[in-house]
Amino acid sequence: MNVINVSIVLYHNKKEQIKRIIRSLFLCKNLNIKLYLIDNSKNDTLKELVNIDNHRIEYIFNNMNLGYAKAHNIAIKKSIENGILYHLVLNPDVYFNDNILDELYIYMEKHKDVGNIIPLVKYPNKDIQYLCKLLPSPLDLIFRRFIPFKTLKNKKNDKYELKFTGYDKIMNVPSLSGCFMFLRSDVLKEIGLFDESFFMYLEDVDLNRRIHEKYKTIFYPKVQIYHEYAKDSYKNKKLLIYHIKSAINYFNKWGWIFDKKRFKINNKIIKEHKNLL
Repeated sequence: MNVINVSIVLYHNKKEQIKRIIRSLFLCKNLNIKLYLIDNSKNDTLKELVNIDNHRIEYIFNNMNLGYAKAHNIAIKKSIENGILYHLVLNPDVYFNDNILDELYIYMEKHKDVGNIIPLVKYPNKDIQYLCKLLPSPLDLIFRRFIPFKTLKNKKNDKYELKFTGYDKIMNVPSLSGCFMFLRSDVLKEIGLFDESFFMYLEDVDLNRRIHEKYKTIFYPKVQIYHEYAKDSYKNKKLLIYHIKSAINYFNKWGWIFDKKRFKINNKIIKEHKNLL
């Protein structure tokens, strides 16, 4: 049977939340799933989740908050070392009602030039989450978070989130959400894992960008998942600080104003869909 490894990073999550995503994963009948629960919590009370299926679930307690990127890398390294073809990165607040993994697996098997794929993502009320994006400029992130002028902000943000595409077709997108990343392990072995200098936020943008430069990073709306998506950095000052630090880290790495690759990549996807603007 085909094998896929999955990792979920925990931090004092509600057990029912994690049980829900575990139930979603184990709906899959045609893939042999190994789930790694990587716990950054201050205690190991979530360890009992292994009892749901101790053959398919491995619990790793870090006894400290390593951050999102470093914690996921623990499991991703195991996938690469063990020759597992695909690794799925999941947020704990994701769930799905159908067996979508089989369809994504089949697509990846048919398209060897794809390094990452994400399905259509919806809120629990079934509204679309616009998680396909252009590569960010400093102004994009500033407008999204701090600019109060609604009309101007919405127009710029709608373009940044590629809303003009309709989110109804398969697209090769330079920036995809980290809430669900169906990754090809050989590609990660080639281009590298999550950059651990990102503690939290934008590590998904950075990884997807590196993959996108050599492979396709696909939005696949034929199947869907649900994501609670709390936007915690809009509510919590500590998380906002993490977000700002990650943004500074990202632009120091890729360029602030003068980022030729960003212009080239973004212009390409806009050109492909310019008739919709």
